[in-house]
Amino acid sequence: MSENSRVAIMGDENLLAPLRAFGFIIFSPHSVEEAREMLSQVVNEGYALCLIQERWLDFLKNEMAELSQKFSPVCLGFSDYRQISEVMEKMLSGLSIRATGSDVLFTRGRNDHETR
Repeated sequence: MSENSRVAIMGDENLLAPLRAFGFIIFSPHSVEEAREMLSQVVNEGYALCLIQERWLDFLKNEMAELSQKFSPVCLGFSDYRQISEVMEKMLSGLSIRATGSDVLFTRGRNDHETR
């Protein structure tokens, strides 16, 4: 993985530990303050992408809002559940609107999935 395309993943150690084998850097906070410090470290070390487990999204929403104005790192939430949650749905819809001006790509995929 090149230096300018590093990926960080923040979440529970027991869920993410296997991803170290693929070269991902894992951050496993134990408190909200530690999560904020780790996100700051991701920014300062120039990561391109930071995936954040859903349980930390509400705590880091202000920091993520500030980072959304920057080119990198791109911070995206993920869920360790099979169904998409309301928080993730809103985030994905917002990203779709920012990227394309519409959430038609997101809603079309979601509606196709629901009808299966």
